[in-house]
Formats: sequence, structure tokens, C-alpha cells
Amino acid sequence: MILFLIILTASFSLTFLVKVITKKKLLDIPNERSSHVTPTPRGGGLAIAITWFAGIIYLKITGNIDENLFYALLSGVLISSISFLDDIYTLKSLPRIIIHVISTIIALYFIGGLNKIDLGFFSIENKIILNILAFVGIIWFINLFNFIDGIDGHSSSGALFISLALFFFIKDTVLLTLAASVLGFLPWNWQKAKIFMGDIGSTLLGFTIAVFLIYYNNNEQFSIVNGLIITAVFWFDATFTLIRRFLNKENIGQAHRKHAYQRIVQYGFSHQKTVLLVAFINLLLFSLVYFSIYMEINNIALLTMTILLLFSIYKLVDNKTPFKVD
Repeated sequence: MILFLIILTASFSLTFLVKVITKKKLLDIPNERSSHVTPTPRGGGLAIAITWFAGIIYLKITGNIDENLFYALLSGVLISSISFLDDIYTLKSLPRIIIHVISTIIALYFIGGLNKIDLGFFSIENKIILNILAFVGIIWFINLFNFIDGIDGHSSSGALFISLALFFFIKDTVLLTLAASVLGFLPWNWQKAKIFMGDIGSTLLGFTIAVFLIYYNNNEQFSIVNGLIITAVFWFDATFTLIRRFLNKENIGQAHRKHAYQRIVQYGFSHQKTVLLVAFINLLLFSLVYFSIYMEINNIALLTMTILLLFSIYKLVDNKTPFKVD
């Protein structure tokens, strides 16, 4: 708890410092595809990154984190660095992709890839298939957390929920370290946001969460299927929206406001109400994982239920705010 409070306080203070420094030099200027209306500093994820890496280094020094997990997570420094440069200079996609690939390969090397996916009635154990899935999964999580960082408090509260939910089931201190780093930033990012996370925060969080899911699955502490349930609100919205845009032959590299959470805001919900709605859905998903673990209900059935629930919500959003083709 002392470490948690130190990191929380440091993250809160550093976010304020970053806000002051970037107030005039690193502004996110709203355009027709933005969900905010006033210029707002970005790059607040720098506070998350600094306190997070300082926290896991302390855990390594004190022997409170598995060495392989530590080095896998530490490779996120590369992602944070290139993302921060992108926040400042708006880099081309190629250098960012290269760094994402390098960090992912390093992380998978240290955690031993993905060992197995237990689907209840059978298991996937082919190493080639599993490592391809793990590689694609981490790369996708890096990017999808960037996609969902479009309204105040959405990605930060989501990362906080995921880290605390995982801690509830696993009881690993490193998860509280991540939660503290994010929680210190969240008050500054809550509606009306005083500062945005920027790519440095969103890409790092996506990477870190994906590494956690694979690592804990390998150690049989938390099934990756349950991990997909606990993170479903975010990957479902990002993935389904991307697929729809691709099928509509839209430029999927172009910024847009077509994610379900963005269209809920367009319908008339405030950023705060939208984030609280997502939090409620997350609690429902948390209960499904609880049933899976403690009542031994098949998690594939619960994952199917999760997807059907989110699809129903997505179609309800369609009815209220149609998905328009560019």
C-alpha cells in the first residue's frame, strides 16, 4: 500500500507538471473528427510511463516481480519512447510499426511465447499457431488502446478497471503498480479533461495489458479466455468497427468518430456518462469471469455470451446513431 500511494502521488504530481510544460507547446487541436471542442495538452501518459517503469524497477530490486515478466514489461520503454516522439512530431507509421514489432518480439522471448489456450473441450498447443496469435494479439492491443482513447477518461478508466480486476483474481503486486500509475493520471483526464494521455500512454497500456494476459495464462493463474472477457468492451468495439470500415472500403488509416463509445457521445451522452456506462458493462463482464473461476462455468460459453451482449449493445448504438459510410 505504501508503494501504491507513492506511485499514485507521483503520477498525479507528474501529470500536473506535464500539463504545465505542454500547455502551450503540445496541444491537441480539435477538428471535425474530434470528440473535444477546446485545444487540450496531450502527452500526459508520460507520467504513467515514468511512474510505471520506476515502480517495476523497484519491484525488481526488491525481488517482488518475476525476472522474465520484468524484462518483458521493460521492453515497453521502446514503445513509450517512439510514441512520445510521435506525440511531439507526428511520425510516419513505419518507424512506429518497427518499434512495436521489436518490443513484442522481446516481450514474447522473455515470457516464452504463448504456451497453450485451454478452450475447455480441447486445447490449442501448436507453438507456431500460438506464437502467431500472441504476436498479432500484442500488436493489436497496442493499437486498439490508442483507438479507444477518444473521449475523456475512457482508456484510463478502462486500464484501471482491467488492472484492478486482474489483481482481484491473481493478487500480484505488479498489477497494483500499474493501477496506481493510471489512477494518478485519471483525475486530470476526467471530463472536462485538463490533459490527454497521448500515444505514449495508450500504446504502453495496450502493450502492458496484453503481456499480462499471456504471462498469467502461461503460469495458469488466469486463463487468456477470461482475459478476453475482462477486456472485451475495448477490443470488441475497436475490432468490430475496424472490420465494418474495411468492408465499407473506407480508408482505415484515417481518423474517425465511428467507435460505439464515440457515437454514444454523439447521441447526447456526456463523456462522463459514457465512461460510467462502460464501467457498468465492465462490472457485468467481471461477474462473468467470477462465475467462470469460482463456479466453474465454461469460459468459452461465457465469452460467447459476452460477444452476444456487446453485439446487442453495438446494434442498439447503431439504431440511435447510425454508422455512416464515408
